[in-house]
Amino acid sequence: MTTPAEAPTRRYFEDVEVGEEIPQLVKAPVKHLQLVRYAGASGDFNPLHTDPKVGEEIGTGGIIAHGMLIMGFVGQMLSDYVGPQPLRKFGVRFKGMTHLDDVITCTGTVTNKYEEDGKGYITGKVQAKDQNGDLKVSGTFTAQLPHRNA
Repeated sequence: MTTPAEAPTRRYFEDVEVGEEIPQLVKAPVKHLQLVRYAGASGDFNPLHTDPKVGEEIGTGGIIAHGMLIMGFVGQMLSDYVGPQPLRKFGVRFKGMTHLDDVITCTGTVTNKYEEDGKGYITGKVQAKDQNGDLKVSGTFTAQLPHRNA
C-alpha cells in the first residue's frame, strides 16, 4: 500500500521555500513477489534478491531488496512532488540492506533555491528509512521549476 499521492499540481519556483519538507512517501511492506517482478523488470536476477537459501548461506538473513528498487521509491516521491519533467539530477548512496516486510518511508527537504540563466532551480536532500529508522539510501536532487509568470 502506498500512501495516496497528492493530486498532480504544477509546482512553481516562487512557491517553494528553502527548508520545505517534501511530502513523505510510505511504501507497503516489501514482499518476495515484488522482488521477483522487479528482477524481471530490471534484468537483475542475482539470486540474493529472489532465493531465500542464498541469503541464508551468505549471512544476510534471507533475500534482500534491490538497492535500485529503494532508489526508485525515492524517485517516486520526487516525481510526486515536482513531476518527472522538472527533475534534472538525482543520485543516492546505498546505506543498508532492505529485507522482506520492511516498510520504507521516503523523505526529503529543499536545501537551496537559485536562478541561473533566467531559470529557477531547487536542490534538496532525500532519504529512505525502514520502520526501525535504519537508513537505506540517502541522496540529493536538482529540479528546474517554471516561473509562475513565464
